Amino acid sequence: MGAADRTGERVALVVGGASGIGAATAQALRDDGCRVITADLAAAQHTPDVAVDVTDEESVRALFEDVAEREKRLDVVVNSVGVSTLAPITDLAAEEFRRVLDVCLSGAFLVIKHAGRNMSSGGCVVSLASLNARQPAEGMAAYCSAKAGLAMLTEVAALELAARGIRVNAISPGLVATPLTAPALDVPGVHEDYLANTPLGRSGRPEEIADAAVFISRNEWMTGEVMDLNGGAHLRRYPDLLGHVRREFG
Repeated sequence: MGAADRTGERVALVVGGASGIGAATAQALRDDGCRVITADLAAAQHTPDVAVDVTDEESVRALFEDVAEREKRLDVVVNSVGVSTLAPITDLAAEEFRRVLDVCLSGAFLVIKHAGRNMSSGGCVVSLASLNARQPAEGMAAYCSAKAGLAMLTEVAALELAARGIRVNAISPGLVATPLTAPALDVPGVHEDYLANTPLGRSGRPEEIADAAVFISRNEWMTGEVMDLNGGAHLRRYPDLLGHVRREFG
């Protein structure tokens, strides 16, 4: 897609936009004046505008080509898809490791790939990485590996797509209450451990991550950035999530 009229209404596609941070980001982009399309699994918590499976390249390709053809421009792409699992490496099934990487890393690759093929010049891709991109956690080998890979993928994509006028960045949130984090927060002691290791002493709100995504989408000199947004949690240690689970469930 060639350069679009930058003075018109921006078009944003939020992949994983049916709930949690994705839904908050979709709303924030609407509030910023964008026409927003949300894409998610058909079985998502809330009905998305379009169904997509980020582990299926044909599904991702069709999504981007359909949006580009229908809207005639695509200015902002946010990838907020994620899954996790919890098990020590010696007990972690290979299929489960692959499942998390397939969604969180390979899925992000497919989103960036087809965004790069279909976005307007001057567009921006924002991925949701994690505090776990830089901070290890026992029992989270798959998720930590996927998000660390996404951080580097962001930098490589920023290099490759800069010549086409497309910026690529990521946000690494700390603890935010979403459907993804809800199972962990239900374990006694986990929330308190998170807060004890967050200098600002509280968890984040989806809207705070969404505000950062809007800022990144607007900043035309920002690319290759993986923004920590975690209340300072990266300055301390990651909570002993696996230990809390073992104490509670044996």
